[in-house]
Amino acid sequence: MLQLMITMVGAVALLLWGTHMVQTSVQRSVGPKLRGVLGRALHNRGYGFCTGLGVTTVLQSSTATGLMISGFAADGMVELAPALSVMLGANVGTTLIVQILSFDISAFGPILILVGVVLFRRYRMTRLRDISRMFIGLGLMLLALRHLLDAVTLYECAPGLHLLLGLVAAVPLLAMLLGVTLAWMAHSSVAIILVVVSLASKGAIAPDTAFALVLGANLGTAINPVIEGISGSGLASKRVPLGNLLARVASVLLALACLGPVTRWFVVFEPDIGRAVADYHTAFNIILALFFLPFLHPYARLLVRLFPVRAVVADPSRPAYLDPAAAQTPILALGAAAREVLRLTNMLDEMLAKAGESLADDNRHGIAENKKLGQSLRSLSAAIQAYLATLDLDGLSAADRQRLKAIFAFAGNISCAIGAVNKGLQSLTAKRLESGLSLDTSDRSYLETAFERVRSNLRSAAALLVTDDPRGAQLLADEKRVFRKLEDMAGRSRFEHLRSGVVDSSFRLDLIRELKRVNAHLVAGASYRILEQ
Repeated sequence: MLQLMITMVGAVALLLWGTHMVQTSVQRSVGPKLRGVLGRALHNRGYGFCTGLGVTTVLQSSTATGLMISGFAADGMVELAPALSVMLGANVGTTLIVQILSFDISAFGPILILVGVVLFRRYRMTRLRDISRMFIGLGLMLLALRHLLDAVTLYECAPGLHLLLGLVAAVPLLAMLLGVTLAWMAHSSVAIILVVVSLASKGAIAPDTAFALVLGANLGTAINPVIEGISGSGLASKRVPLGNLLARVASVLLALACLGPVTRWFVVFEPDIGRAVADYHTAFNIILALFFLPFLHPYARLLVRLFPVRAVVADPSRPAYLDPAAAQTPILALGAAAREVLRLTNMLDEMLAKAGESLADDNRHGIAENKKLGQSLRSLSAAIQAYLATLDLDGLSAADRQRLKAIFAFAGNISCAIGAVNKGLQSLTAKRLESGLSLDTSDRSYLETAFERVRSNLRSAAALLVTDDPRGAQLLADEKRVFRKLEDMAGRSRFEHLRSGVVDSSFRLDLIRELKRVNAHLVAGASYRILEQ
């Protein structure tokens, strides 16, 4: 019995790893394009359903599709009803790979692995290497299924196995809950259902038990997006995964109540029990989609009433877009990190504006507020970098790895710029207040012009993170020379005033020096990596 458990667990682990390889290779090669396709297709329920089906068939992961569409919906880029239709299509899309792999095509496993290894070793092109990983992953999935079938065949008369499966078979609700747990732990309904197909095809479990496990797997895979979903304004930001989960809960309970007669009909319709399990999985999701599609608009209104947007106190140090679930899909995680960095630059822009106002208006309260904001923003920058460090580099193409490095470096330099504002400009403001120095009209005009130049450069740096424009990078890099000239001019002016005996403060020179430090971090974070390419 112990040997059987070890063999089965190893086969399931190999199946999960093969599934992971296929998903990551497809996401690396065509993931960004599919995200664009998904964003453009969300006009109505029909387009949304078909797009969700197609994208999930390619990605082989309804979770990845769900993360994309949940992000769109949480940002208000798409209405709730079309987003829910995408999830219905994604649910059907996961059944197609189960249908294909439910046939006995395990003989192709070694061939696919051989083709994948040859392609991987022969070619250096990133796209071909992604395709080779996909072949290897598919081959591993087929080998895992064959090992699983062989293990069940070898130990099908083992008393321990019959006792374990008998306990589950006695109570369909228990079988369903087991399916929920396994799919939730594995983050994959496809892998669990393929295991159920293998067990059923060898007669290790009865058809009604297999169908109950399938229902549980369908429910379990909908739980993770809710638990690990988009952070935001409470449950309102999770309406899409919650709507999908509630629809599945209702459908699973109804299907469980009708399990007996439905099982008898399927067994007559499809004597091959393994095929019957795959067909039941497909039929369940198609019927679910057909039932909910006509009622998506009233269902969406119900979800809005059930999960209203609640007012929350904004916490600058708390990430708004760093979804833990998206970390399992590195391409999506990069997009989330980029959005978080842009949010960080917007708050640094606000911080610079407050620093300028405090400096001009002798606002001690503004100094304290800005110091607190600066500490929060540096915490946010550290959270972004820590999030990027958790991503699986094997799930990224060479271009995406460069993108990760760019976002990581940009976040680090923004953090340094925040430190320069907190330490340099804040101390300059405190120093001026202690000395009782008042600013005349020309000083105020000089201050406003200097701050606006740095804020403009900050906006340019944020744009370069998105566009990677070489001309824009050169223009931003040239700003370092501009600030050096401004510093030289302020220094000469200060020197001439001292030589002529004119009483003058070093305010302008100190201001330009501090802003020059801030600007240097902006240039380092955005320009140099582009100019070096």
